[in-house]
Amino acid sequence: MARRFSGSFTQQEPIPAEAIDAAVAVLQSGRLHRYNLTPGEAGEVALLEAEYRDWQGSDYCLALTSGGQAIQIALRACGVEPGDAILTNGFTLAPVPGAINAVGGKAVLVEIDENLRLDLDDLTTRVKASGARFLLLSHMRGHLCDMNRLMQICDAAQVTVIEDCAHTMGARWHGTRSGNFGKVACFSTQTYKHMNSGEGGFLTTNDPQLAARATILSGSYMLYGRHGAGPAPEDFDAARYEMPNCSARMDALRAAILRPQLGALDSNITRWNARYEVVERALKGHNRIATIALPEAEQHVGSSIQFRLPDFTADQCRATLDAAATRGVELKWFGAQEPKGFTSSHHSWRYVAAQDLPQTDRIMGTLFDMRLPLSFSEADCALIGELICESVSEVAA
Repeated sequence: MARRFSGSFTQQEPIPAEAIDAAVAVLQSGRLHRYNLTPGEAGEVALLEAEYRDWQGSDYCLALTSGGQAIQIALRACGVEPGDAILTNGFTLAPVPGAINAVGGKAVLVEIDENLRLDLDDLTTRVKASGARFLLLSHMRGHLCDMNRLMQICDAAQVTVIEDCAHTMGARWHGTRSGNFGKVACFSTQTYKHMNSGEGGFLTTNDPQLAARATILSGSYMLYGRHGAGPAPEDFDAARYEMPNCSARMDALRAAILRPQLGALDSNITRWNARYEVVERALKGHNRIATIALPEAEQHVGSSIQFRLPDFTADQCRATLDAAATRGVELKWFGAQEPKGFTSSHHSWRYVAAQDLPQTDRIMGTLFDMRLPLSFSEADCALIGELICESVSEVAA
């Protein structure tokens, strides 16, 4: 009988005791709305914005209800108008093209390379062909492309870069944090991300006018002076009349839960990467498994791991899913015809015009993904790596 892993791939670590105490204090106050404050009180959300701004190294930070809302607000604040072409990854998760659709944009999908990063040659071609003025760059599954070259391409073509950092909170390229390259960055604090508030997100930027527009869009009414990391009052002179209210404010309860987690984030990144390295080491030992190369310039955050089975057929990929599941290992496969759970491909985004992406389709056809929650020990990860290899060998035999 096959060996089996008994852990849960959706079980996160408990919320820290300090965060629970802070949440209870908010509940006891009854003041959950970010602007419902006593005289002279900063409030949990404003304090979190200031702390995240300082940790990220940006000038401004806005706390929001979700990473998806952060992306929609970022697009609007950057000046996207209905009908505008917006470049984005052919391989990403549905909220990214969903945000483009929500603001009336037209997604122009860009090929990825075999290491799941945006294909920069294809980006250059599609920038010229589309005339797009915006790139919504998804650092998908934590992998940063060559950010120096990407910014050279976009700056030369006057393309505004919006970074989706939902999977790269704390990652760096040549020492610079993800999110500090483009005009604006968006982050997520959904349960499966690097900090856990159930749902939530941040928008960061160094542009005061953009920060003002985003703040009004978030639903600040005329209370923008109560923010912890916002621009000066004069930066709101036009934005407060021109931007609609999209009611996407973070509440005090979520902010209270997140503040202690931010203090532990750097140490948790080290823990994730240790787990990633254990699984990666096992996968690299199998001759049918192709792992994802990590460039020397990249400091990643290994909260999930991906691999490919390049010479497997679709039937063999499905059989690998089943063989792993028998062993208690929950894999996701991006080559399925139908969307499942959080996993989908551009073929199922019918709100996006159908586009030809042969390279992306080939790569995704044999691509697998797996979460690495911190509730797993390194010993658990070693076992999981072995069980994946056993599953692949069983199917290949």
